[in-house]
Amino acid sequence: MNGPIKLLAHPVHPMLVVFPLGLLSGAVIFDIVSLISDNSLFHVVSFWMIAAGLIGGLLAAIVGFLDWSGLRSGTRAKSVGGWHGLGNLAIILLFAASWWLRRGVPNNVPSTAALILSLLGVGLALLTGWLGGELVYQLGIAVDEMAHENAPNSLMPEKPKNTQTKKQTRKTTR
Repeated sequence: MNGPIKLLAHPVHPMLVVFPLGLLSGAVIFDIVSLISDNSLFHVVSFWMIAAGLIGGLLAAIVGFLDWSGLRSGTRAKSVGGWHGLGNLAIILLFAASWWLRRGVPNNVPSTAALILSLLGVGLALLTGWLGGELVYQLGIAVDEMAHENAPNSLMPEKPKNTQTKKQTRKTTR
């Protein structure tokens, strides 16, 4: 594999992670709203959001693992990516345990353990999101070599030859 799995010239993993992140963090918000409003319907919504988030998380994890396995061994990117992936696996396990504790009675107030597992999952997501940002913004993983403020459309069949690279643009703007 030469790089990340792509769709229409863009990496797929970042496209997929928005769904589990939104669903799982939204589930925690719905749990909080349910506790404040005493409306059990929000717990039902949370239960199903967790289920959908777990499915989305597994899909994102498969693509992320394939991307990670294409990184060169012994690099900082491989290490950071490994911690990013392990952290995200832990998030999936935390939410899967929370969902498991809720099964059979999704319209009841979840146990304290189920709520704590979900909160831990969201907290860990902040850390793994930072690690993902480190991969892209600090280490340049999955960033096109020709990327800069005036780069051509990524769907262009051939990139112009007289285009400055991102590194050249940074040097000329300083």
